[in-house]
Amino acid sequence: MPDKPRVPHIVIVDDKLEMAEMLADGLGDQGFNAIAVASGKAALARIEADPVDALVTDLRMPGMDGIELLTAARRAVPDLPVIVMTAYGAMETAIESIRRGAYHYLTKPFKLEELVVYLGRALDEGRVRNEARTLRRSLRDEAANAGIVARSAAMRGVLDVLARVAPSDVPVLLTGPTGAGKGLLARYLHAESGRARGPFVTVNCAALPEPLLESELFGHAKGAFTGATTRRAGLFAEAEGGTIFLDEIGEMAPALQAKLLDVLERRVVRPVGSAKEAAIDVRIVTATHRDLRRRVTEGLFREDLLYRLDVVPVQVPPLRERREDIPGLVDRFLAEARGRHPTSRVERLSRECVLEMLEYPWPGNVRELAHAVERLVLLGRSEEAQLADAALPRVTPAGGPGPAFTGPVLTMREMQQRYARWALGELGGNKTRAAERLGIDVKTLSKYLGGDPGD
Repeated sequence: MPDKPRVPHIVIVDDKLEMAEMLADGLGDQGFNAIAVASGKAALARIEADPVDALVTDLRMPGMDGIELLTAARRAVPDLPVIVMTAYGAMETAIESIRRGAYHYLTKPFKLEELVVYLGRALDEGRVRNEARTLRRSLRDEAANAGIVARSAAMRGVLDVLARVAPSDVPVLLTGPTGAGKGLLARYLHAESGRARGPFVTVNCAALPEPLLESELFGHAKGAFTGATTRRAGLFAEAEGGTIFLDEIGEMAPALQAKLLDVLERRVVRPVGSAKEAAIDVRIVTATHRDLRRRVTEGLFREDLLYRLDVVPVQVPPLRERREDIPGLVDRFLAEARGRHPTSRVERLSRECVLEMLEYPWPGNVRELAHAVERLVLLGRSEEAQLADAALPRVTPAGGPGPAFTGPVLTMREMQQRYARWALGELGGNKTRAAERLGIDVKTLSKYLGGDPGD
């Protein structure tokens, strides 16, 4: 048998107690549990002692006035809805109460129905906020359980940017190397957004040939091509009210880029073989390991589409630039791998093994680390996995050969930037050591590293 909904508890305060009691009786008839008190102090004591859903207060009262009570009540219960009652001559004070967080003000005399309407709205909005907060907390936990670890300053910065842009619907472009966790971060962005209740749809633009990708994204009409025996809505339609994540957007063919640009500009999609368009309400998040600006100069990516997609560009750092995250990731992957392989003898990693993992540059990033930990769980011979079980590839020492000179001729500035980044990675992300080895100061190194994040 379902629980009965909780009756809202309302505190009404007016130094003319008969006025407060009259309102309390009227609200009682409307299904509220209303308590009348004659002073701000008495109202605050009620709020601090018992769960209260809303406060209705007069502004002009001896002792603690309505503004003081509003401030103290919202300090005790930050989201408490407060409705103030005021005489016509105190309008400036009423407006000041709104600035301080009051939900609404009513000018005396007013009808009980007005108070009921505004109380209902305030309580409804509070419930929605609480539900959204609970859902976001749940989804944040789900995203964290999926593998996001952010102990490093670099990853905390990434999550901070995503959390700040999440409430908006602007496109976000996640750039960074393969295996760095761009997909998980896209899910985190969705979980933090107002679209968290909606679907999250992922498509890898590199995994499908152009004709099939077009049909998958935009849908197709019956008979649009051989084998199209039924109508298909497409992934944009499936993502309605939510988020669509276009992974490896840099691999999308130019013809499809033009169609995607049209979707971004007009917020409509046209299925393959159909003359009808359908409006969509979808947030678009994209990711790539490519340098899209370089692909623009090579004629492989539309410049106007790039401007539309990178409204908020977010560079996801490689694992070698966030080594503080490695222990946390290892713990997570170890727990997950042991869950998948319950007969494994491995319960922990040896100190030498963890130290080697901290030194290894992880060219495959987080994905490579996850595979390495799973390999340890599968191959480990004892409760404590040893370094010999890790089978990590040999690492070229920092004093060994540098990067090869292949590919297009680069400017000296770009070459300085690339070499500085390579040196920093080889030296474990330690800027002081890298600057010493390069014969420059840390400020100059930071200047070299501060180029185009797409490089």
